[in-house]
Amino acid sequence: MKNKIKVQRAIHNLTQAELAEKIGVSRQTINAMESNKYVPSTVLALKIARLFQIPVEEIFLLDEED
Repeated sequence: MKNKIKVQRAIHNLTQAELAEKIGVSRQTINAMESNKYVPSTVLALKIARLFQIPVEEIFLLDEED
């Protein structure tokens, strides 16, 4: 699963640490998601979408192999 978290962070002028604090995870978790090494839970994906005020489908994209 690919994502646009890094793009949305830039749009909202947030660091990884700031985003992590706002959604209750570690900076390392944000880094792992941005590196496509970690797929978030549904709850976490929805928290991120709510924070950025966009549909979850605009942040998280399924790959062909997913």
